[in-house]
Amino acid sequence: VQLQASGGGVVQPGGSLRLPCVASGGSFSAYAVGWFRQAPGKERDYVGGFPRSGSTTQYANSVKGRFTISRDNAKNTVYLQMNDLRPEDTAVYYCAASRTIIFSRLRVASSYAYWGQGTQVTVSS
Repeated sequence: VQLQASGGGVVQPGGSLRLPCVASGGSFSAYAVGWFRQAPGKERDYVGGFPRSGSTTQYANSVKGRFTISRDNAKNTVYLQMNDLRPEDTAVYYCAASRTIIFSRLRVASSYAYWGQGTQVTVSS
């Protein structure tokens, strides 16, 4: 499966962005999906994700209550809705997928076999 993330840009603090991740060559319904981000000079951090069943969604504490991940099976797209953005949210955002990931390992980047190319989000006044 190939993943294509987009929707990044420059936004003021307190603003919102929605990042779509479109899958081709496979259906998102057959994959666990995660979002990660990487700021300059820092490691790639987990933002959130859900297992293949989609039964529940997990979020990093840093984004809980501000970010929402959703899946549109008809469009084969996963969205990362980001509200109340802060300067510390500035990073390149990546979507990732893999067929089988146990819930406890959703936040581990090495669990994912497929990655999108990343999209830059800059939060600045």
